[in-house]
Amino acid sequence: MHDYTQADLDPQTRGMLDFAARLTREPWSMKKEHVDGLRALGLSDEQVLSVVLIACRFNFLTRLADGLGVELESGVMEETQAWISGPAREQEWLIR
Repeated sequence: MHDYTQADLDPQTRGMLDFAARLTREPWSMKKEHVDGLRALGLSDEQVLSVVLIACRFNFLTRLADGLGVELESGVMEETQAWISGPAREQEWLIR
């Protein structure tokens, strides 16, 4: 729970977490090959987009909360999933 790199995970889950960790820690280093790596693990373009959106929203919200010195309300991640499953799919600029 505290260190996913020590957990017994399937390759796809580990790949998604590695991708999200890199996007979080070193966003400037992201390249097409990282996206291609997720595709090679069997993720569709829509699933890759979901990984990116979840990581971005989580990073945004935690930095917002940390910057203001507040805690996030419960249910924030559930709202993220609902957004990705619905309104985000309708945005042509997100999915091409």
